[in-house]
Amino acid sequence: MGRIAVIGAGMGAMATAARLAVAGHRVVVFERTETYGGAVRRFERDGFVFDTGPGLLPLPAVYRDLFVKTGKRPLEECVELVQVDPSADHVFADGTRVSLPNASRAGVLAALDEALGDGAGARWGDFLVRAREAWDRARRPLLEEPLWPNWTVLAGREPYPSVPHRKLLRTRRASTLAEVAAWELRDPRLTALLESHALAYGLDPRTAPASAAVLPYMDHAFGTWYVRGGIRELARAVYERCLERRVEFRFGTTVERIVEEDGRAVGVELAPGGDAVAPGSGAGLFEEADHVIAGVAPGVLDGLVAGGPLRGPDEVPPQSAGGSSRLTLLLALRGARPAGTPHRTVVHSADREGELERLFGERPGVPAAPTVVVARPDDPALVPDAEHEAVTLTVTVPRGAGVSGPDVERVLGAAERALPGLRERLLWHEVRTPADIAAATGVEGGVVPAPALAAADGRLLHPANTTRLPGLFAAGGWAHPGGGLPHAGMSGALVAGLIVEGPDFQGSQ
Repeated sequence: MGRIAVIGAGMGAMATAARLAVAGHRVVVFERTETYGGAVRRFERDGFVFDTGPGLLPLPAVYRDLFVKTGKRPLEECVELVQVDPSADHVFADGTRVSLPNASRAGVLAALDEALGDGAGARWGDFLVRAREAWDRARRPLLEEPLWPNWTVLAGREPYPSVPHRKLLRTRRASTLAEVAAWELRDPRLTALLESHALAYGLDPRTAPASAAVLPYMDHAFGTWYVRGGIRELARAVYERCLERRVEFRFGTTVERIVEEDGRAVGVELAPGGDAVAPGSGAGLFEEADHVIAGVAPGVLDGLVAGGPLRGPDEVPPQSAGGSSRLTLLLALRGARPAGTPHRTVVHSADREGELERLFGERPGVPAAPTVVVARPDDPALVPDAEHEAVTLTVTVPRGAGVSGPDVERVLGAAERALPGLRERLLWHEVRTPADIAAATGVEGGVVPAPALAAADGRLLHPANTTRLPGLFAAGGWAHPGGGLPHAGMSGALVAGLIVEGPDFQGSQ
């Protein structure tokens, strides 16, 4: 078995490391920061604890599979998973509110009919049936198989079976998520419900393909889960599983270059001060490897390889140039969390067009009326005592966006629609901006990668896990199949399969 060098200790990179260690490889992870997890971080102050990355886990089966394949203790023995119910409360621009049960189609449809009027549930239910068909068509080639050279089949194929729509004597089918909402849902509140799933991943619903319908379908079909103590506990569990499998971690160690020899990756060169063996050539601090795995953005990866970009014009383009980021407010509140409070509330923007223009237009900035996700976990581990509450507010913002005091005030004002009396209860708050995400992940502008989606000419596909440099692979949210905790875990399974089984690996079973 071989020696593996892994660049970065994000979730996808650690998932790959654990799987390869089980297969008998010697794995060393080089992480430039002092901790693991990538964007999955934690902030603590005065007895309050907050996730600063994702707060919920969709599709937990990905990590269940990781733990089954890498050790004796299953995921549920390493972390406590709690199914969030209701899945979310929604506060719409007109003041209408609806509470949607977790993973219950009948419950969701009944709740929508009661809150939005007869017929709303049926329209949403019909949409979910079509979304399931899109999921069934795209799931395996998009998520469970390596991205093969004929990736253009996914780029041109729209798996969402849109309803024919007659307009100006012509029959058309929806090709974007916004058209699905306008033509098939026909209610501004259902539109907001649908588009909030795209905004959560920094996608413009006006240009996101109709296949983005799989995003709300995943929540509906597989449920939404919370990890007791915060999602950082999931990162801890994956890290500890790596240690159990004898993966070596070297924190505070920067990889400056991927070393090539005879047209193949043969190791990594580390910045001075890294714990490495200096080769006789004097070329620098060097770690030899049979395979190198990069858990970094494509632009960062290209900078580590001599000779320029790793991908040609006929290959899936890097996604790091575009995309959106996050503004997060961490709130320490006096007073107990009221009984029956939903874990997650989505406060929808009162100015949809203005929000989309500020997010995706020519003059980007924090929206004046943003959509705010309010997270209020029922978790004693996050607060100093039962008379306090830890709340997280999350807003999608443009990459690299600067955040001002008025921006923060607008976010707090929007959140008060779901949390009356917020300012009176506020002890203190911390702000996490795109610059903070950039510092944690190394990605310029603090861009958060979106999941891979079919259609849209391949704009929302991510580069393959293999590269044109033999021996070099890419894992994590910036490689196939894209961003999000489940997708990062999937990338680990794909990269491990390609190394262990070779180029004939057909994907996870």
